[in-house]
Amino acid sequence: MQRSSMLLSTSLSALLFCFAGLFFHVHAHAQDASTAVSWEALCAVSVCRGTGHDGVFAARFSPDGRQLAVDVRRSDKSGLYLVDRDDETRFWTQGHSAAWLANGSGIVFVHDNDLWSIEVGANSAKRLTNDEADVRAPRPSPNGDKVVFASGRSGHQDLWLVPVDGSAPPQQLTKGAMPQDETRFAHSWSPDGSTVAYYSNRTDTWSNDLWLVDVEDQEEKQLTKSFMGLGDPSWSHDGLRIAAFGAAKSAHWYTEMSDLFIIDTKNGTAEALSMQITAREPGAPAWSGDGSELFFSNHSRGEVTLWRLPAAGGVATRMSQAGGLIHDWDQSPQGDEFALVRSTPTRGKEIDLLATRGGSLTQLTQFASNWSGLVVPEEISYRSWDGLYIQAFIFRPPGFDVDKTYPVVVQVHGGGTHSYYNGLNLVEQRLAQQGYVVFAVNYRGGSGFGRRFQDLSKNDWANGQALDAAAAADYIRAQPWSSGKVGIYGYSYGGIISLAAIARAPDAFDAAVPMAGIYDFASSHENAERLIQLWATQGHGGSPQERPEIYAISNTISRLNAVKTPVLLMHGESDTIAPFEQYQQAVAELKRHGKVLEAHSYAGEPHRFRDPANRVDMYRRLEAWMDRWLKQPPQKSLQDAP
Repeated sequence: MQRSSMLLSTSLSALLFCFAGLFFHVHAHAQDASTAVSWEALCAVSVCRGTGHDGVFAARFSPDGRQLAVDVRRSDKSGLYLVDRDDETRFWTQGHSAAWLANGSGIVFVHDNDLWSIEVGANSAKRLTNDEADVRAPRPSPNGDKVVFASGRSGHQDLWLVPVDGSAPPQQLTKGAMPQDETRFAHSWSPDGSTVAYYSNRTDTWSNDLWLVDVEDQEEKQLTKSFMGLGDPSWSHDGLRIAAFGAAKSAHWYTEMSDLFIIDTKNGTAEALSMQITAREPGAPAWSGDGSELFFSNHSRGEVTLWRLPAAGGVATRMSQAGGLIHDWDQSPQGDEFALVRSTPTRGKEIDLLATRGGSLTQLTQFASNWSGLVVPEEISYRSWDGLYIQAFIFRPPGFDVDKTYPVVVQVHGGGTHSYYNGLNLVEQRLAQQGYVVFAVNYRGGSGFGRRFQDLSKNDWANGQALDAAAAADYIRAQPWSSGKVGIYGYSYGGIISLAAIARAPDAFDAAVPMAGIYDFASSHENAERLIQLWATQGHGGSPQERPEIYAISNTISRLNAVKTPVLLMHGESDTIAPFEQYQQAVAELKRHGKVLEAHSYAGEPHRFRDPANRVDMYRRLEAWMDRWLKQPPQKSLQDAP
């Protein structure tokens, strides 16, 4: 249930669209009818703000390379599908996080917070765990007799072992590996099955070191001390090396633009490979069969593509040339092919096959919704406040007329050091269909434009970035198609920038909808998750006690007296990434200064909302707020607005 605190009443317009019927065919596995881009439809499967919406979320080749276990999420029948290379597809079982047994006879997977197994051709699954604790990232051993998985059942994120036949209860393998809320890291078996590599911060709260645990005697050994690991460790086939994404501890710790490290499994030395680009985690780099090559994804200017690098370092070259966004990928065990889970601005997440020798992509699946009325955004750059050019994607309403004028909304992406990706972005498509020009900006500090661009936000969080958004509003108002009415919205770090922009450039925007943001990083430092604390500490050059003057730069709460823009503020009450206290502080301060405000919080919701009804409600309110302030005639006085 949602809980709302109404500080300024507003009537919400009726925004319901018909939810078109969905049809499923086993062979073609496609939806025949187009689906209207309504909030009810696009929020049904994944978080509305996410790119790609429904369709394929993961794909894993069988050991013989002939089949794929495919994780599909859609409104009618989500779960695991078995896709045969002979183009035969069938629903297999409910669940997710599939991993093949070494002999290819079946998979292990997660369903209802328990571990299960199912054989190829079977119609029923076998339960391997049956308790109240969570199960994450199952990995069968190379000889197929046991499964290692992560769980917070010990009070920490630890690794546990269970026989693959379910004949014994889970046995704890590691002790205090990671904090209980750390679910961003995975683990992997050594090729001989004697050891599991995993990440731990047990020797240093602020580090993600690579450790090894012996499966027989449970002896744990720290392998690395010099780099911060990310994603999944990937063993070479001879077991002598591990490839992993990360950053040197002496460098700034980013996500989305990582170095690629090679770790010697005997002595623990970690060497960053030389190349002209960076890698994008999560996931794991993949080795070629002979160990001479590595494959990984890279992000550049809103596109995520597949690349190849010699295992000794050198020149990286791009393999996939079709653009779009790769969400997940897998290499066939034979090394001859890659399965890419990919979306484009007008197509949801599907599997595209790419031969290792090169060539065109071949689409294998058709699981994603077929959305009606989508537009291809135009990529442009605009000049910002200090002369830098900032990338933006413009979504124009269908049937856009150059002789007419339109209200405009600026979208600021989440993640801060992440980016706005040019995949399927249905929130922006929905707003464009409602008559808005949507202007999605990749402000300074984000990934995909090189390290020096990403470094521009260091010690300047929410400041120059907010002014990039304000410069977008200046650019927009100079365009002949602009009505002069401009709003701004964003989620997570996008929420941070939305509120920061109207506090630092009070005349830039006519409406603002910040969602799930942090508005005072010093006060959030005490109760946010460990990685958020670490991220903020690095971005500010130290702790709030060490760098109070830098935290003052990013502090928006202290600037709210300058706000002139009507604000709709929304947040989940169980958020630990952007702690709920941030919302409460912002609401109290905006109210104290007499600002035009509407505020809504959602009971029990974490940073990524779980209840689709709450997602729908949040985005309905966003659209209604923009309609009120950007489409209707201007109010005589903001303070007297009904």
